[in-house]
Amino acid sequence: MGGEPFLALNIAALPPQLPGEIAAEILRGGAEKAKEAGVVIAGGHTVQDKEPKYGLAVLGFVATERVLKKGGMQPGDVLFLSKPIGSGVITSALKTDRIQAKDILETVEWMKQLNKGSAKLALRYGAESATDITGFSLLGHAWEMATASNVGLKFYYNAIPFYPLAETLAAGWCFPGGCFDNAEFFGPHVEFSAGISQENQMLLFDPQTSGGLLFAIPPDKAELCQQEARQQNFPLWKIGEATSTHLIEVV
Repeated sequence: MGGEPFLALNIAALPPQLPGEIAAEILRGGAEKAKEAGVVIAGGHTVQDKEPKYGLAVLGFVATERVLKKGGMQPGDVLFLSKPIGSGVITSALKTDRIQAKDILETVEWMKQLNKGSAKLALRYGAESATDITGFSLLGHAWEMATASNVGLKFYYNAIPFYPLAETLAAGWCFPGGCFDNAEFFGPHVEFSAGISQENQMLLFDPQTSGGLLFAIPPDKAELCQQEARQQNFPLWKIGEATSTHLIEVV
Protein backbone atom coordinates (compact mmCIF):
# COMPACT_ATOMS: atom_id res chain seq x y z
CA MET A 1 0.00 0.00 0.00
CA GLY A 2 2.99 2.29 -0.41
CA GLY A 3 4.06 2.26 3.23
CA GLU A 4 7.55 2.17 4.71
CA PRO A 5 7.83 -0.74 7.18
CA PHE A 6 9.78 -0.16 10.38
CA LEU A 7 8.91 -2.86 12.93
CA ALA A 8 7.96 -6.54 12.74
CA LEU A 9 6.99 -9.35 15.09
CA ASN A 10 7.83 -12.99 14.42
CA ILE A 11 4.87 -15.37 14.40
CA ALA A 12 5.97 -19.01 14.40
CA ALA A 13 4.05 -22.27 14.81
CA LEU A 14 6.57 -25.10 15.09
CA PRO A 15 6.25 -28.84 15.78
CA PRO A 16 7.98 -29.85 19.05
CA GLN A 17 9.93 -32.56 17.19
CA LEU A 18 11.37 -30.07 14.67
CA PRO A 19 15.17 -29.97 15.14
CA GLY A 20 16.32 -26.79 16.83
CA GLU A 21 18.77 -25.97 14.07
CA ILE A 22 15.93 -25.89 11.50
CA ALA A 23 13.83 -23.59 13.69
CA ALA A 24 16.87 -21.35 14.09
CA GLU A 25 17.38 -21.21 10.31
CA ILE A 26 13.73 -20.24 9.79
CA LEU A 27 14.07 -17.35 12.23
CA ARG A 28 17.46 -16.36 10.78
CA GLY A 29 16.01 -16.25 7.27
CA GLY A 30 13.20 -14.00 8.44
CA ALA A 31 15.63 -11.72 10.24
CA GLU A 32 17.84 -11.38 7.18
CA LYS A 33 14.92 -10.51 4.92
CA ALA A 34 13.59 -8.02 7.48
CA LYS A 35 17.02 -6.36 7.62
CA GLU A 36 17.02 -6.10 3.82
CA ALA A 37 13.65 -4.35 4.05
CA GLY A 38 14.93 -1.94 6.69
CA VAL A 39 12.79 -3.48 9.42
CA VAL A 40 13.60 -4.14 13.08
CA ILE A 41 12.29 -7.42 14.53
CA ALA A 42 11.09 -6.33 17.96
CA GLY A 43 9.84 -9.65 19.32
CA GLY A 44 7.16 -12.13 18.48
CA HIS A 45 5.23 -15.19 19.56
CA THR A 46 5.65 -18.93 19.10
CA VAL A 47 3.22 -21.83 19.53
CA GLN A 48 3.42 -25.55 18.94
CA ASP A 49 1.67 -26.96 15.89
CA LYS A 50 1.80 -30.13 13.83
CA GLU A 51 2.77 -28.24 10.68
CA PRO A 52 5.51 -25.58 10.68
CA LYS A 53 4.31 -22.08 9.86
CA TYR A 54 6.17 -18.79 9.96
CA GLY A 55 5.30 -15.21 9.20
CA LEU A 56 5.74 -11.61 10.27
CA ALA A 57 3.27 -9.03 11.54
CA VAL A 58 4.58 -5.72 10.20
CA LEU A 59 3.94 -2.11 11.15
CA GLY A 60 4.82 0.84 8.95
CA PHE A 61 4.04 4.41 7.99
CA VAL A 62 2.42 5.92 4.91
CA ALA A 63 1.16 9.42 4.17
CA THR A 64 -2.62 9.28 3.86
CA GLU A 65 -2.57 11.02 0.49
CA ARG A 66 -0.13 8.42 -0.89
CA VAL A 67 -1.86 5.20 0.13
CA LEU A 68 -2.04 2.66 -2.69
CA LYS A 69 -5.53 1.14 -2.72
CA LYS A 70 -7.21 -1.49 -4.88
CA GLY A 71 -9.49 1.18 -6.35
CA GLY A 72 -8.56 4.28 -8.31
CA MET A 73 -7.81 2.93 -11.79
CA GLN A 74 -9.01 4.80 -14.88
CA PRO A 75 -9.63 3.37 -18.38
CA GLY A 76 -6.36 3.51 -20.29
CA ASP A 77 -4.13 2.97 -17.25
CA VAL A 78 -1.31 0.51 -17.96
CA LEU A 79 -0.97 -2.64 -15.84
CA PHE A 80 2.44 -3.75 -14.60
CA LEU A 81 3.44 -6.98 -12.80
CA SER A 82 6.68 -7.36 -10.82
CA LYS A 83 7.06 -11.16 -10.51
CA PRO A 84 6.22 -14.17 -12.69
CA ILE A 85 3.17 -16.42 -12.15
CA GLY A 86 3.07 -20.14 -11.38
CA SER A 87 4.47 -20.74 -7.89
CA GLY A 88 1.39 -22.71 -6.82
CA VAL A 89 1.72 -25.13 -9.72
CA ILE A 90 5.44 -25.59 -9.11
CA THR A 91 5.24 -26.17 -5.35
CA SER A 92 2.35 -28.60 -5.88
CA ALA A 93 4.50 -30.52 -8.34
CA LEU A 94 7.29 -30.73 -5.75
CA LYS A 95 4.89 -32.04 -3.10
CA THR A 96 3.67 -34.79 -5.46
CA ASP A 97 7.20 -35.73 -6.62
CA ARG A 98 6.58 -34.62 -10.20
CA ILE A 99 9.71 -32.45 -10.09
CA GLN A 100 12.84 -32.39 -7.95
CA ALA A 101 13.92 -29.78 -5.41
CA LYS A 102 16.60 -28.47 -7.79
CA ASP A 103 13.86 -27.62 -10.31
CA ILE A 104 12.33 -24.95 -8.07
CA LEU A 105 15.50 -23.05 -7.11
CA GLU A 106 14.84 -20.22 -9.56
CA THR A 107 11.25 -19.92 -8.36
CA VAL A 108 12.41 -19.82 -4.73
CA GLU A 109 14.84 -17.01 -5.55
CA TRP A 110 11.99 -15.01 -7.04
CA MET A 111 9.81 -15.69 -3.99
CA LYS A 112 12.58 -14.36 -1.73
CA GLN A 113 12.70 -11.02 -3.56
CA LEU A 114 11.11 -8.00 -1.91
CA ASN A 115 8.53 -5.86 -3.71
CA LYS A 116 10.13 -2.74 -2.20
CA GLY A 117 11.61 -1.38 -5.42
CA SER A 118 8.45 -1.99 -7.45
CA ALA A 119 6.31 -0.24 -4.84
CA LYS A 120 8.54 2.84 -4.98
CA LEU A 121 8.29 2.88 -8.77
CA ALA A 122 4.51 2.65 -8.56
CA LEU A 123 4.36 5.66 -6.25
CA ARG A 124 6.89 7.68 -8.24
CA TYR A 125 4.91 7.37 -11.46
CA GLY A 126 1.47 8.15 -10.15
CA ALA A 127 -0.10 4.79 -9.33
CA GLU A 128 -3.22 4.94 -7.20
CA SER A 129 -4.28 1.30 -7.54
CA ALA A 130 -2.14 -1.69 -6.56
CA THR A 131 -2.26 -5.08 -4.88
CA ASP A 132 0.02 -8.06 -4.30
CA ILE A 133 -0.77 -11.30 -6.10
CA THR A 134 -1.28 -14.06 -3.53
CA GLY A 135 -3.86 -16.79 -2.88
CA PHE A 136 -6.65 -15.48 -5.11
CA SER A 137 -4.40 -15.64 -8.22
CA LEU A 138 -3.59 -13.00 -10.81
CA LEU A 139 -7.14 -12.91 -12.17
CA GLY A 140 -8.78 -13.04 -8.73
CA HIS A 141 -6.83 -10.11 -7.35
CA ALA A 142 -7.21 -8.28 -10.66
CA TRP A 143 -10.99 -8.64 -10.35
CA GLU A 144 -10.82 -7.10 -6.88
CA MET A 145 -9.00 -4.10 -8.36
CA ALA A 146 -11.42 -3.84 -11.27
CA THR A 147 -14.54 -3.88 -9.08
CA ALA A 148 -13.03 -1.41 -6.59
CA SER A 149 -12.20 0.92 -9.50
CA ASN A 150 -15.42 0.31 -11.48
CA VAL A 151 -13.44 -0.51 -14.63
CA GLY A 152 -12.60 -3.53 -16.76
CA LEU A 153 -9.18 -5.02 -17.44
CA LYS A 154 -7.56 -6.48 -20.54
CA PHE A 155 -4.57 -8.82 -20.16
CA TYR A 156 -2.27 -9.96 -22.97
CA TYR A 157 -1.48 -13.61 -22.29
CA ASN A 158 1.81 -13.63 -24.20
CA ALA A 159 3.05 -10.66 -22.14
CA ILE A 160 2.48 -12.39 -18.78
CA PRO A 161 5.69 -13.90 -17.32
CA PHE A 162 5.65 -17.46 -15.96
CA TYR A 163 8.11 -19.35 -13.81
CA PRO A 164 10.20 -22.06 -15.52
CA LEU A 165 8.21 -25.31 -15.88
CA ALA A 166 4.90 -23.62 -14.96
CA GLU A 167 3.36 -23.94 -18.42
CA THR A 168 4.77 -27.47 -18.86
CA LEU A 169 3.28 -28.58 -15.55
CA ALA A 170 0.00 -26.86 -16.37
CA ALA A 171 -0.16 -28.84 -19.61
CA GLY A 172 -0.07 -31.97 -17.42
CA TRP A 173 -2.86 -30.56 -15.21
CA CYS A 174 -0.69 -30.27 -12.14
CA PHE A 175 -2.73 -27.67 -10.28
CA PRO A 176 -3.26 -27.05 -6.54
CA GLY A 177 -6.80 -27.27 -5.20
CA GLY A 178 -6.99 -23.52 -4.70
CA CYS A 179 -6.62 -23.05 -8.44
CA PHE A 180 -9.97 -24.74 -9.09
CA ASP A 181 -11.62 -22.75 -6.30
CA ASN A 182 -10.36 -19.52 -7.84
CA ALA A 183 -11.55 -20.55 -11.31
CA GLU A 184 -15.01 -21.39 -9.99
CA PHE A 185 -15.37 -18.12 -8.07
CA PHE A 186 -13.72 -15.62 -10.43
CA GLY A 187 -14.13 -17.43 -13.75
CA PRO A 188 -17.61 -16.00 -14.51
CA HIS A 189 -16.06 -12.52 -14.63
CA VAL A 190 -13.38 -13.45 -17.19
CA GLU A 191 -13.55 -13.82 -20.98
CA PHE A 192 -10.72 -15.70 -22.72
CA SER A 193 -9.83 -15.55 -26.40
CA ALA A 194 -10.52 -18.78 -28.24
CA GLY A 195 -6.81 -19.49 -28.80
CA ILE A 196 -5.97 -19.74 -25.09
CA SER A 197 -6.09 -23.39 -23.98
CA GLN A 198 -7.99 -24.46 -20.88
CA GLU A 199 -4.79 -25.35 -19.02
CA ASN A 200 -3.31 -21.94 -19.80
CA GLN A 201 -6.50 -20.33 -18.58
CA MET A 202 -6.22 -22.29 -15.34
CA LEU A 203 -2.64 -21.10 -14.88
CA LEU A 204 -3.95 -17.54 -14.44
CA PHE A 205 -6.08 -18.78 -11.51
CA ASP A 206 -3.01 -20.31 -9.81
CA PRO A 207 -2.68 -19.18 -6.15
CA GLN A 208 0.68 -17.52 -5.56
CA THR A 209 3.02 -17.48 -2.58
CA SER A 210 5.09 -14.30 -2.18
CA GLY A 211 3.78 -13.00 -5.48
CA GLY A 212 4.58 -9.74 -7.18
CA LEU A 213 2.79 -6.42 -7.27
CA LEU A 214 0.11 -5.63 -9.83
CA PHE A 215 -0.30 -1.88 -10.25
CA ALA A 216 -1.72 0.63 -12.70
CA ILE A 217 0.20 3.61 -14.10
CA PRO A 218 -1.35 6.51 -16.06
CA PRO A 219 -0.63 5.98 -19.78
CA ASP A 220 1.47 9.14 -20.13
CA LYS A 221 3.90 7.88 -17.46
CA ALA A 222 3.97 4.16 -18.26
CA GLU A 223 6.97 4.22 -20.61
CA LEU A 224 9.04 6.29 -18.17
CA CYS A 225 8.19 3.83 -15.39
CA GLN A 226 9.33 0.88 -17.48
CA GLN A 227 12.52 2.67 -18.54
CA GLU A 228 13.50 3.36 -14.94
CA ALA A 229 12.77 -0.25 -14.02
CA ARG A 230 15.22 -1.37 -16.70
CA GLN A 231 17.85 1.15 -15.60
CA GLN A 232 17.62 0.05 -11.96
CA ASN A 233 17.37 -3.64 -12.89
CA PHE A 234 13.93 -4.04 -11.31
CA PRO A 235 11.84 -6.82 -12.92
CA LEU A 236 8.67 -5.31 -14.39
CA TRP A 237 6.35 -6.54 -17.11
CA LYS A 238 3.66 -4.56 -18.93
CA ILE A 239 0.82 -7.09 -19.12
CA GLY A 240 -2.39 -5.19 -19.83
CA GLU A 241 -4.55 -2.13 -19.41
CA ALA A 242 -7.70 -0.86 -17.75
CA THR A 243 -10.83 -0.58 -19.93
CA SER A 244 -14.41 0.61 -19.63
CA THR A 245 -15.91 -2.87 -20.24
CA HIS A 246 -16.46 -3.84 -16.58
CA LEU A 247 -15.11 -7.35 -17.15
CA ILE A 248 -11.73 -9.02 -17.43
CA GLU A 249 -10.55 -10.03 -20.89
CA VAL A 250 -7.52 -12.23 -21.61
CA VAL A 251 -6.44 -12.05 -25.23
